[in-house]
Amino acid sequence: MSSESTKTQLRLDPLSGRWVVVSTNRAERPFAFPQPGTPVLDDGSRPCPFCPGNEEATAPALETYGPTGAWLVRVVPNLYPAFEGDEPFVVANRGPVFTQATAGGIHEVLILSPEHDASWSMLSDEQAGLVMAALRDRIEEHSQAPYLRYSQAIVNYGREAGASLAHPHGQLLGMSFVPRELAEEQARFARFADSCLLCTTVDAEEGAGHRIAYADDRVVVVCPFWSAVPYEMLLVPRGHSPHLYTSPTEDLVAVGRALRTCLANLRDQIGDVAYNIVFHSAPYRVNAPFHWHAHVWPKATTRAGFELGTGVAINIVPPEAAAEELRVRVPAG
Repeated sequence: MSSESTKTQLRLDPLSGRWVVVSTNRAERPFAFPQPGTPVLDDGSRPCPFCPGNEEATAPALETYGPTGAWLVRVVPNLYPAFEGDEPFVVANRGPVFTQATAGGIHEVLILSPEHDASWSMLSDEQAGLVMAALRDRIEEHSQAPYLRYSQAIVNYGREAGASLAHPHGQLLGMSFVPRELAEEQARFARFADSCLLCTTVDAEEGAGHRIAYADDRVVVVCPFWSAVPYEMLLVPRGHSPHLYTSPTEDLVAVGRALRTCLANLRDQIGDVAYNIVFHSAPYRVNAPFHWHAHVWPKATTRAGFELGTGVAINIVPPEAAAEELRVRVPAG
């Protein structure tokens, strides 16, 4: 594979051990390179491709959810994929420090709602549950492809979080390799002998009490003790499962509702801040210790040179104070 033969490839950073995706596809997105100070994602010069009536602007849907003749949630192939093709993961050395690999995989867009301005924080219980059902179904579909090892589900909300279109949507990226971030989490679960790292975290945080942002009988959301950014949240289903796509429907509905509630409270408390939601689930065909979960990273501050140069975060809002601001009181019963 040469650099001229494909628009997407993986290159290994020998200093960090992390793979970098080089994708000229992604540069072709609308608003991929916004001018400094761009206040909005849509300039009004073209119809929104994710709004009802503009379905022809996307590739044919992979899945739709909702009544006949309409849709409430829609999944379509990404027109500008970071990963594509069914090539297996093959590594090639191109020189003493030039390690390259194929970037086969799947890249899909999950449209959260037909409503152009309905971010996750505005979804109904039913709509949030449909979004989680779509995540489950698509990740389960990915898991059947023998050349895929892991799928990453994300939601980027706001320009600062990396969204290139305003209509609320998520992305699903099926990969032929396990990214280092996941591999490192797996290793930490494995080293936490005789018990689950996140089950223990939930027990410890509920015992401490002052970093809980939300809790019900199926989900706990904390501003974790080790929060790296202001108002960071960690969502953990109480039911222990390594894989999102094998979790009970009731847990998925509860997770969607908890995210909606916590994001709405985040908006009410600190404003309409950009954020990233990242779902971490165990790689396919892996039975090692793991507990699937979701991270919420608001973009209330910017990572600067120290953080980028050292990998050490500076958090100016203690998680205890953040949780006190964000705490949702769930009525008993």
